[in-house]
Amino acid sequence: MAKLNINVRSFSYKNGGIPADPTGNGGGFAFDCRGILNPGRIQEYKTQTGRDEAVKHYLETETKMLEFLNGVYQIIDISIEDYLNRGFENLEINFGCTGGQHRSVYSADATAKHIQEKFPEAQVTVQHVIQEAKNWINEAY
Repeated sequence: MAKLNINVRSFSYKNGGIPADPTGNGGGFAFDCRGILNPGRIQEYKTQTGRDEAVKHYLETETKMLEFLNGVYQIIDISIEDYLNRGFENLEINFGCTGGQHRSVYSADATAKHIQEKFPEAQVTVQHVIQEAKNWINEAY
């Protein structure tokens, strides 16, 4: 049986929108993080990303990010379990925010970690579309 490949991405609604599905399946999930308070509006976080400890702390303590992600996990876990049982090979999970820098980056990393812990039999790839284009992402989640 083929392994389930799960591609988790962060992107910017302002700069490019939801990334195309490179597998050709044309499906998966796109979650809008713009309903979460934006750390990018706070001066000290403007040049940081969702991988910086200060931004992560802000998102975890000053916003509803953890509640949002718990809802995401409930939704995606249903599909991942089903895809694994049915032998599907690909699943796209995308997170967008205004600039693709803080909320979506944090969400993609947290979701990839959740998937790896709960479904070790799946292969998870993380891509930060905007941050990789800027060459800002250089550490593992």
